[in-house]
Amino acid sequence: MTSSFDQPVRILLVDDNPTNLKVLSDTLKGHGWTMLVATDGVSAIEQAQYAQPSLILLDVMMPGIDGFETCQRLKAHGNTQAIPIIFMTALSDAEYKVRGLEMGAVDYITKPFQQKEVIARVKLHLHLKFLAQELAEKNELLTQEIAEKTAAESRLQQLAQELEHRVEQRTAELSHSLEQLQQTQLQLVQSEKMSALGNLVAGVAHELNNPISFLQGNLEPLREYIQELLGLVKSYQKTFPDPGQAIQNQINAIDLDFLSQDLEKILSSWSTAMERIYNISDSLRTFSRADKEHKVLFDVRDGLDSTLLILKHRLKANENRPEITVLKHYQDIPEIACFAGQLNQVFMNLLANAIDTLDDVSQSSSFESLQASSNVITVSTGLAADGANIVIKIEDNGAGIDESVRARIFDYLFTTKEVGRGTGLGLTIVQQIIVDKHRGSIEVASTLGKGTSFTITLPIQTVTDLPMDTRH
Repeated sequence: MTSSFDQPVRILLVDDNPTNLKVLSDTLKGHGWTMLVATDGVSAIEQAQYAQPSLILLDVMMPGIDGFETCQRLKAHGNTQAIPIIFMTALSDAEYKVRGLEMGAVDYITKPFQQKEVIARVKLHLHLKFLAQELAEKNELLTQEIAEKTAAESRLQQLAQELEHRVEQRTAELSHSLEQLQQTQLQLVQSEKMSALGNLVAGVAHELNNPISFLQGNLEPLREYIQELLGLVKSYQKTFPDPGQAIQNQINAIDLDFLSQDLEKILSSWSTAMERIYNISDSLRTFSRADKEHKVLFDVRDGLDSTLLILKHRLKANENRPEITVLKHYQDIPEIACFAGQLNQVFMNLLANAIDTLDDVSQSSSFESLQASSNVITVSTGLAADGANIVIKIEDNGAGIDESVRARIFDYLFTTKEVGRGTGLGLTIVQQIIVDKHRGSIEVASTLGKGTSFTITLPIQTVTDLPMDTRH
């Protein structure tokens, strides 16, 4: 960061736990910052109004008014609404994190505190605050200069021309600085959203595990018990062929023969359904696996399969189009050293885009014509010719991409989707993960009217290239 924090910095720490306040104060010592403390929301608001801190670290759970109410009141007051607020919450409080960001908080710090993370996030948002102040000052100065030069324009044409040049130059600088600020904020929000999503998905998969295991474990004993009971009924029928009219009426009423046959069908359907639920749970665990500090060995085919299973509901037929067919052409490939969670994010983005493309085609084509041509997504894996890389190819038979669009497809914030469907971040992040994080490459090829393909090339690393704790 280029900001030098050369202006006084006051940080307000708000937490009802004295231990947390001491840990934070100790963590932030040594940077020349002044620490203010408050143990409840009311006193925090009072201090913020007269002390005007540069930054507030605010606990979510407090007696009296909680962190969210405190944040809402601070944002509602003109004197304090511009002060950046960082929430402090537990790792599992994904809902609290999202809610805090929506209320105007700029970030959150998880408990228990990690010293380096706390310092890094505080520095980041102090830098952003001072940069925003600098931009505001520049903007005010620019406005003043424009007013002065405009007043003198009638008297001196040469001065007006100089003013125009300076306005253009300063506006370009301001736009560039603003774009950098927006990019930093967008990347931070995207990162936190993915983290919250990963924790949520992993939690769902974990919670499904116990009931799935219980049902699967008891299915076979249940089948045996039913067979034994049906066998007992048959023995009674042989021993007492004339059970009496009352029992015979009950046998006829429940249709005993049909019941005996249908029970086995129900148990078979149950077994199939349990296998399906288990596969979904397993796919959720695979998709949400957390990336470690170092790369780990991972079979990309597992990541592709888990992503396809998660997206299966989007592949089904709907009122606008028939079912999308997925063709898999998997060749034998080795596991590669990678950040598995990040690669799964790449697969999710590319496959979801392919489905979006085929959905868009259905808007301008009849159901009958789509049935005749069939919607297809093809996923392929194999070894590159050099033997040192693997190749992953994801292609669709949609409408294709125009050359002018294809040239900008990886540009930051570029999207052809309408507002609400695309952010322009997806393919930029995909390229960053493949190229910057994995030293690979990604290429796009497309023909109008025939479809689009993305080809990913990733290097293979041997087990000896990895740290000891990440090897199988």
